Amino acid sequence: MNLNTHPTTEINQKATQILFQQMGVVDTFRFFNQFTLGSGDYTKERHQWLDDLSLQDIVAEIKTRRN
Repeated sequence: MNLNTHPTTEINQKATQILFQQMGVVDTFRFFNQFTLGSGDYTKERHQWLDDLSLQDIVAEIKTRRN
Protein backbone atom coordinates (compact mmCIF):
# COMPACT_ATOMS: atom_id res chain seq x y z
CA MET A 1 0.00 0.00 0.00
CA ASN A 2 1.38 3.41 -1.02
CA LEU A 3 0.77 6.06 1.65
CA ASN A 4 2.39 8.90 -0.28
CA THR A 5 0.03 11.70 -1.21
CA HIS A 6 0.08 13.58 -4.49
CA PRO A 7 -1.35 16.96 -5.46
CA THR A 8 -5.00 16.84 -6.51
CA THR A 9 -4.20 18.22 -9.95
CA GLU A 10 -1.75 15.39 -10.54
CA ILE A 11 -4.31 12.80 -9.43
CA ASN A 12 -6.98 14.32 -11.68
CA GLN A 13 -4.66 14.35 -14.70
CA LYS A 14 -3.62 10.75 -14.13
CA ALA A 15 -7.21 9.58 -13.60
CA THR A 16 -8.40 11.39 -16.72
CA GLN A 17 -5.61 9.82 -18.76
CA ILE A 18 -6.53 6.34 -17.47
CA LEU A 19 -10.20 6.91 -18.28
CA PHE A 20 -9.37 8.08 -21.82
CA GLN A 21 -7.18 5.02 -22.38
CA GLN A 22 -9.61 2.50 -20.91
CA MET A 23 -12.99 3.94 -21.89
CA GLY A 24 -12.32 6.26 -24.82
CA VAL A 25 -13.00 9.96 -25.16
CA VAL A 26 -16.79 9.85 -25.54
CA ASP A 27 -17.48 7.62 -22.54
CA THR A 28 -14.99 9.57 -20.44
CA PHE A 29 -16.87 12.80 -21.16
CA ARG A 30 -20.18 11.07 -20.44
CA PHE A 31 -18.74 9.93 -17.11
CA PHE A 32 -17.58 13.45 -16.18
CA ASN A 33 -20.93 14.98 -17.19
CA GLN A 34 -22.57 13.12 -14.31
CA PHE A 35 -20.76 15.41 -11.89
CA THR A 36 -21.49 18.82 -13.35
CA LEU A 37 -23.40 21.23 -11.18
CA GLY A 38 -26.99 21.90 -12.04
CA SER A 39 -28.84 25.12 -11.51
CA GLY A 40 -31.41 26.24 -9.01
CA ASP A 41 -31.94 25.47 -5.36
CA TYR A 42 -33.38 21.97 -5.05
CA THR A 43 -34.02 22.26 -1.31
CA LYS A 44 -36.02 25.46 -1.70
CA GLU A 45 -37.95 24.07 -4.67
CA ARG A 46 -38.67 20.81 -2.84
CA HIS A 47 -40.22 22.77 0.02
CA GLN A 48 -42.44 24.58 -2.47
CA TRP A 49 -43.67 21.23 -3.81
CA LEU A 50 -44.00 19.31 -0.58
CA ASP A 51 -44.72 21.66 2.33
CA ASP A 52 -48.48 21.66 1.73
CA LEU A 53 -48.75 17.86 1.46
CA SER A 54 -50.07 15.89 4.40
CA LEU A 55 -49.24 12.29 5.15
CA GLN A 56 -52.73 11.35 3.94
CA ASP A 57 -52.05 13.11 0.62
CA ILE A 58 -48.84 11.14 0.17
CA VAL A 59 -50.50 7.82 1.04
CA ALA A 60 -53.38 8.56 -1.35
CA GLU A 61 -50.91 9.35 -4.16
CA ILE A 62 -49.04 6.09 -3.54
CA LYS A 63 -52.29 4.10 -3.64
CA THR A 64 -53.37 5.85 -6.85
CA ARG A 65 -50.08 5.03 -8.57
CA ARG A 66 -50.22 1.40 -7.48
CA ASN A 67 -53.60 0.85 -9.14
